[in-house]
Amino acid sequence: MRTINQLQTIDKPRERLFKYGLTALKNYELIAILLGSGVKGKDIIKLSREIENFFESNFENLNLEKLLRIHGLGRAKASQLISAIELSKRYLIDTQHYKINSAYDVYEELSSYKNKQQEYFLALYLDGANHLLETKIITIGILNQSLVHPREVFSYAIEKRCASIIVAHNHPSGILIPSEEDIKVTKRLKESAKILGIELLDHVIFTKEGFYSFQEKGVF
Repeated sequence: MRTINQLQTIDKPRERLFKYGLTALKNYELIAILLGSGVKGKDIIKLSREIENFFESNFENLNLEKLLRIHGLGRAKASQLISAIELSKRYLIDTQHYKINSAYDVYEELSSYKNKQQEYFLALYLDGANHLLETKIITIGILNQSLVHPREVFSYAIEKRCASIIVAHNHPSGILIPSEEDIKVTKRLKESAKILGIELLDHVIFTKEGFYSFQEKGVF
């Protein structure tokens, strides 16, 4: 078994990294740097090439269990690889998805609904870092509990394993005061969220003039 340090200088991925930069390294060399050493009966380069070939057909649905199928790749090295991949994905998502940090962000995201003449009840689905994964229309029309059923609101969140959601709806009347029905709907969804383990972060009521946040007003 050879480690990176035991390879000839010309073959060392780390040496090539510092001399030529990341873009000059092949995929298996990047993998070798992450692993640091091979395993019994399989040196670092051989193991890295096997992992590279494995990635070619399994990367989209990669998980720890699948990685452990690679002969000789133990739990420690598999954990290093899967963690590096997950961290990279999270940073890539950060540049591809809008992040919701406040009720104002919700208001901006739903700007196309500000002038609607009917009430639109919407749900914004978020991951663990508050990246917006999807916005869905739940109902169109006068808001009431029978129409805004928790099943319709949370089904997508359950399917996609969302960490949290925000609900919002417009008031065509221009009045930014929650009605009794608005409060009832919010309480019902809040109770359902607790049972499902999906956090309901806020309920935002908005018009073309501004917005009302249940969370900011301390209603939650």
